[in-house]
Amino acid sequence: MSENPRAFAPGFLFGAATAAYQIEGAAFEDGRTASIWDTFSREPGAVLHGDTGDVACDHYHRYPADVAMMRELGLDTYRFSVSWARVRPDGGAVNQKGLDFYKRLVDELRENDILPWLTLYHWDLPQAIEDRGGWTARSTAEQFTEYALSVHDALGDRVQNWTTLNEPWCSSFLSYTAGIHAPGRTSVEDGLLAAHHLLLGHGQTVRALRGRDASLDLGITLNLTVAEPVDAEVPADVDAARRIDGQFNRWFLDPIFRGSYPADIVADLRAVDPDAVVALERATRPGDFEAISTPLDALGVNYYHGELLSGHPRPGGGDPHQTAGQQRATRSPFPSKEGIHWVERGLPRTGMGWEVQPEGLTRLLVHVANDYAGDVPLYVTENGAAYDDDVSAGGEVADVERTEFLRAHVAATLDAIEQGVDVRGYFYWSLMDNYEWAWGYAKRFGIVRVDYETQQRTIKQSGAEYARIIAARSV
Repeated sequence: MSENPRAFAPGFLFGAATAAYQIEGAAFEDGRTASIWDTFSREPGAVLHGDTGDVACDHYHRYPADVAMMRELGLDTYRFSVSWARVRPDGGAVNQKGLDFYKRLVDELRENDILPWLTLYHWDLPQAIEDRGGWTARSTAEQFTEYALSVHDALGDRVQNWTTLNEPWCSSFLSYTAGIHAPGRTSVEDGLLAAHHLLLGHGQTVRALRGRDASLDLGITLNLTVAEPVDAEVPADVDAARRIDGQFNRWFLDPIFRGSYPADIVADLRAVDPDAVVALERATRPGDFEAISTPLDALGVNYYHGELLSGHPRPGGGDPHQTAGQQRATRSPFPSKEGIHWVERGLPRTGMGWEVQPEGLTRLLVHVANDYAGDVPLYVTENGAAYDDDVSAGGEVADVERTEFLRAHVAATLDAIEQGVDVRGYFYWSLMDNYEWAWGYAKRFGIVRVDYETQQRTIKQSGAEYARIIAARSV
């Protein structure tokens, strides 16, 4: 604990986050059918060790105990996602058993004075919809809104805070261009079309939900980075940072807040794959950007690390984004990457190989608030670190590095608030160890350890520290 603790304002929300496919298990129970991750995880070499989310943390059956654990930690709020494949299997009719699970979960949260924070899409598209084109098809945006309204039919009287999409950069470029995430496609055109239809589905859904209930708090969550040139006086370095900022941040921030894609990145992409840009232009219809830029009540910011960039190869260079899909790491998630080089700066690294840069979170929040969000409140909806846990003979987990990471990033959030940014909440990723996408169960982000053989949960040192921060409401 700091010798001079700084306090958060009353009403600031401390929470933790998870995603349906990563924790629920019960993959084919009570009417749930395959999502793209059920399919992708079974493809040879797609996921480390061939792991699947069939059981994961068995949260579907253990949610009452998990909510009790949240209460023990003192969480104000819990961010979870709803499985489209559970609620509308195969993209078809509503599955009442699937909806009933989320009713029970939300009721359990409310009974424990934990605010439910619902995410409609965290990457688990029904496989049947993918078979009909997935996010490259405009019809998927329409089906997404239909699915969202089905969830609202069941939970609209119980849930105030709704997020449409989690990290559309991942569910478009990582998924349809890089092949690192499900469905594993490797096409620049498919990535661009997927990004557009994800954003269109977001905008249409915000409109539809607001039309039903103007009192809802509606938003989207974007994973963003701080892209810096090694030398601000070297044009090639500046250009490398511009391109990553454009492809990673501005490709989503600009249409949401400014009603268009960034012209410089469109030009970059046209030079790399002109047919892909033509396909995107043909897919963009009048009124699309008006829908995409529908005003928000909240913007979620996911931050894990920044990046130092050069236009020339340098000693110690690497690409942190390629580590996320180990077997497919040679495929770039960026449609336009030639001449971009990642440079190490000697910072500590997490178990994912990502640099630990808390002050980057402060700068990112200031930048997003000043240049985009304006009066829209910000929430840090994901921030966390994977490390290899050292479990004592008695079962305790003294995860010193994660504890320091958590404390430093909560403090960085408060730094942004003290600089005038309207940040209203912080969600640690993740509540508990879980299925970490292409890494399977090999990477642990949780403040709660999960023994996957017994499903025993153990609050780590980082979880105890987070509970202390929440109770003190200071860092």
